[in-house]
Amino acid sequence: MAGSTSGGGGALSAQAAAALGEGIGLVFGRWTALQMAVENQWGGRDSRAKADQLAESILSWFANSKGKHYYEDLVDMMYDTVSESFNADFEDGSVEEVAEQLLIMHEECLQSNYSSVEKLRNSRAQGNAVSQSRKMVVDGDDDSSDDEDDDDDDGEPSMMDNEAGSAEKMAVDEPKPSKPVPDADGWTTVPPRRGRGKN
Repeated sequence: MAGSTSGGGGALSAQAAAALGEGIGLVFGRWTALQMAVENQWGGRDSRAKADQLAESILSWFANSKGKHYYEDLVDMMYDTVSESFNADFEDGSVEEVAEQLLIMHEECLQSNYSSVEKLRNSRAQGNAVSQSRKMVVDGDDDSSDDEDDDDDDGEPSMMDNEAGSAEKMAVDEPKPSKPVPDADGWTTVPPRRGRGKN
């Protein structure tokens, strides 16, 4: 999407600005990476305020910028703010996805078309993005184990199903120790850290 823009120098009406502000809030509420940063206080105790400030900055950028709105400028602004405010780098492609969605929404609001905002409002997820993600993972695990037994036509599990089922159960049912435990030789295996940025 390099070099793409959204809209010319058209000004947002008060109604369009209000709708865009609501839309930004709804998009941010579904932005899992941002919600994780807020929930886990990556930006300190005022992480929620920092996320709200990012939303206000983006709305201000759309409302007060003269001329064209460039995708790259919005992405850069969002990356800079996330890095400074939350000491994090979202490398999951979500910044670009959110920026594109906001540019489309802005273009629609310039034309007094609030369908994207209404669609988000009407499909409002229960809870926040992080709890929804956790729920999806838990539900997905439950569904896969329930479907295992129901897929057999003749009522008897095949050798393949049996082996796959037992391997999956071993991985799921085996509790992981909360702290590394030394083996017989006195060596302790430390699991790799996950979710840390590259330094």
